[in-house]
Amino acid sequence: MAGHSKWANIKRQKARVDAKKGKTFTQLSRAIIVAARQGLPDPHANFQLRTAIDKAKAAGIPNENIERAIAKGAGTYVSEDSNYEEIRYEGYGVGGVAILIEALTDNRNRTAADLRSAFTKNGGNLGETGCVSWMFNQQGVVRLAGKIDEDALLAISLTTDILNYELFEDEDESGAEVFTEIGNLENLYNLLQNQGFTVSESEMRWLPSNTIEISDPQQAQSVLKLIDTLESLDDVQNVTANMIYAPPLISID
Repeated sequence: MAGHSKWANIKRQKARVDAKKGKTFTQLSRAIIVAARQGLPDPHANFQLRTAIDKAKAAGIPNENIERAIAKGAGTYVSEDSNYEEIRYEGYGVGGVAILIEALTDNRNRTAADLRSAFTKNGGNLGETGCVSWMFNQQGVVRLAGKIDEDALLAISLTTDILNYELFEDEDESGAEVFTEIGNLENLYNLLQNQGFTVSESEMRWLPSNTIEISDPQQAQSVLKLIDTLESLDDVQNVTANMIYAPPLISID
């Protein structure tokens, strides 16, 4: 079952190159606001909110900032008048690579303008709604840290709705990503914790159902630069592409 998402590999490699820069305080705070607005402002009763808070704490956001974001989402922070909404944008990078962007914004015009500029400056173009989303499926992902007992993980996969998993190990980190249906994410999160696995993160993630191989290093670099630019925007929460970098083989005569 290993080897589920080649894009996940690209994301990890890219993260190491970028020194694991992570999300900004603004992006993580907005995720808390929206989660608290869409459900109860109690992390014990709102799994999405609990997940957003865990990510914020891992990034070092102070507790008072987290509590303020929850209050904004719940409507009890009276000086806050921003109304954030979730929007999905779509476009193409160099080589026809499909790119899906999840954003949280209080100003659609500003966000669209920023995204269009990022695409244009990096050889891509922002498309219409629906132009690439059909190439992606949303799944729940639970990320495990540390050395993984694959036999134990396999045993769990026989008793719950695990779609797939991917083990990874390198000089920086090791662990696994476990994939499931969106509706089973909280159940899987709790199950893996109860079975003694170290759960470092959980999220809903768009995964490509088909991919484009890019063999030209310059084209691949252009796509990664575009993704970097998009991820640096405060309104952007997540960026997913369907690129697989497949460098050409060097023949030895």
